[in-house]
Amino acid sequence: MSMYFNHFNFNVLDMERSLKFYKEALGFEPVREFSAPDGSFKIVFLGDKKTDFRLELTWLRDRKEPYDLGECEYHLAVTAEDYAAARKLHDEMGVVCYENPAMGIYFITDPDGYWIEMIPEHK
Repeated sequence: MSMYFNHFNFNVLDMERSLKFYKEALGFEPVREFSAPDGSFKIVFLGDKKTDFRLELTWLRDRKEPYDLGECEYHLAVTAEDYAAARKLHDEMGVVCYENPAMGIYFITDPDGYWIEMIPEHK
């Protein structure tokens, strides 16, 4: 029996703002979408053009207040082929929220406060 990762979900307050962020900050683009017939929710799956893993963004029409992310002890991790260029972009965007020089990584935060770990590609 074989199992493997498929996707991870973040709930978002503003789908368009989130789509813009993930395109600009990480190059992720929509690969599949679904909207409820009554407009109560919308789901957009983002892809990285390199793997089959998807980031699912879910927008709920009736949700107005920010999501309680607790202590944000979970995160998505992304490998950057050009780590220096990614860091420069993220610094310019003002989205770097934490750095761990000893481990050689840093984190960015999306518009809803989710943390994304940036890892250099090891060749």
